[in-house]
Amino acid sequence: MAPYVDLAFMGAAFLLLETKNIVQFALLFGTTWFVNSLVFAGVLISVLAAIEVANRCRLPRPIVLYIALAASLAAAWLVPPESLLALTPLPRFLAATTIAFMPPFFANLIFSQRFKGTASSAAAFAANLLGAMLGGALEYTALITGYRFLLIAIAGLYGLAFVAGRHRLADF
Repeated sequence: MAPYVDLAFMGAAFLLLETKNIVQFALLFGTTWFVNSLVFAGVLISVLAAIEVANRCRLPRPIVLYIALAASLAAAWLVPPESLLALTPLPRFLAATTIAFMPPFFANLIFSQRFKGTASSAAAFAANLLGAMLGGALEYTALITGYRFLLIAIAGLYGLAFVAGRHRLADF
């Protein structure tokens, strides 16, 4: 699985991103099963949207997608969740959804582009799943640092994915 270390880092970052979004939505809308289902639906819709975009459009070079991912993470950092509380529920939901689900969208565009070039889909998925397990363990750092800090860890993990897979960037 050594050729897929970048996918492992992406799996860890993605799971942390999902955890952060669940907590953020709980703070903005309350802790209910409905709110949790909105987050999971949002993640699945962002994944589906990325797959459809990847199937229908020619994607830009990976470096462009990584820059867009970094910009979306920076936007999520710069807009603290408490600043959305002043909005009425519908605008708050639209703003929170945009901020929360742009990073998974760009991450999935990168993943789909990277996955397309794998020699072994089973090994690639296994590396991604192992990374997600690492992300599950890393989410406990939020108990010490706070959930907003997860954005720093997420950016770091996507940065490691970029570095680990940088030799493949010329292939696209």
